[in-house]
Amino acid sequence: MASRIEQIIEEIEEYIDGCKYQALSSSKIIVNKDELEELLNELRSKTPEEIKRYQKIISNKEAILADAQAKADAIIAKAQVKTDELVSEHQIMQQAYAQANEVVMIATKQAQEILDNATNDANNIRMGAMQYTDDILRNLEISISHAMDSAKARHENYMSSLQEFYDVVSSNRAELNPAAEDAVSDSTENLPKIDISSDMLK
Repeated sequence: MASRIEQIIEEIEEYIDGCKYQALSSSKIIVNKDELEELLNELRSKTPEEIKRYQKIISNKEAILADAQAKADAIIAKAQVKTDELVSEHQIMQQAYAQANEVVMIATKQAQEILDNATNDANNIRMGAMQYTDDILRNLEISISHAMDSAKARHENYMSSLQEFYDVVSSNRAELNPAAEDAVSDSTENLPKIDISSDMLK
């Protein structure tokens, strides 16, 4: 299960790497909502069965508490029956009431302990499930952030390389223009001079 979750996370990273940047932005990308939701839905469907079991237990919290209350009521009813059996004479009645009260107190304490334990167990399971889910989402968030940083760095390196190439081309062109002008000047100076005298104009 965990290996499939890691595989889905890698697919999300590869998907983000392959997304195009928005126009005039080096950090925002354009994503296909349906494709990303499909990956996230698959990740959600691969959630370990243990979390589903925790969620089921949490949803059955009322049933757990009701069962505990039923056990407590049964203990109290049994104590009441015991009390009724003890009351025959005055002396026995006093002893019976004392014992009955003790039984009721013990039963009430046990019932409260059952309720408290059931509540604590349900809360602990719920917190554990929430923490596990949060850990998965945090790891996914970190992976996506790293993928975005990596993609941004590659984009910046690519732009830097283009800028360097552009500077070289511009420099070569700047060096070429003065050389062309000098060549034209030299060719003009090397042409034979024609002496136009006054006799030729007659």
